[in-house]
Amino acid sequence: MVYTDTARTVIGIIGNVISFGLFTSPIPTFVAIVKRKSVEDFKPDPYLATILNCAMWVLYGMPFVHPDSILVVTINGIGFFIEISYLSIFFIYSPWVKRRKILVVLLIETIFFSIILLITLFVFHNTTSRSYFIGVICIIFNIAMYTSPLTVMRMVIKTKSVKYMPFTLSLANFCNGVVWAIYALLKFDPNVLIPNSLGALSGLIQLILYATYYRTTNWDDDNRSSTRQEVQMSDV
Repeated sequence: MVYTDTARTVIGIIGNVISFGLFTSPIPTFVAIVKRKSVEDFKPDPYLATILNCAMWVLYGMPFVHPDSILVVTINGIGFFIEISYLSIFFIYSPWVKRRKILVVLLIETIFFSIILLITLFVFHNTTSRSYFIGVICIIFNIAMYTSPLTVMRMVIKTKSVKYMPFTLSLANFCNGVVWAIYALLKFDPNVLIPNSLGALSGLIQLILYATYYRTTNWDDDNRSSTRQEVQMSDV
């Protein structure tokens, strides 16, 4: 039992490090935005979605919902504030139309999160029912997020080019999913296991596509592609 707890802690710390790398991967994008003083055609959608995702996982890891999940809380708490920083930059350099969208979506997310929190506290009265309720919502969110790379993967197959699917991000997503899946298995937690197993599978498919179409990729044109990558949501 002590060995399992120790192994789970070590795996969780590794997962925190990898997830932190995923959260910070859009930094070059925002450096470019600050330099150009414009968001151009970048969209705030991924960052808005990640903020709510992080908030839900922080709630899931709270002792009154799912005890002994502090490492889930730490990385998602950090991720939440990182995403707030991204959105702040995005807001500053956006036209009013995009600013209004950000404010409206944040208001809707705040109302939604408040309702979920109230239901958790006053409808469910033990950690088992609370963790099941929040866990199902988190799984639904993560599965919805996994549909986002499908567009890129479809484009890779169609164009036989992996130019817009960076290897490091695909590898990080795969490793992140595997590590958090192992974390969930050590002290069986299906709510963490299911989305991260799907994340590992998604990352593996991306790596297979990368290996398949690397030789047929034309790397010469569109040098701006590296700065146009949107954040890909962390699984936990």
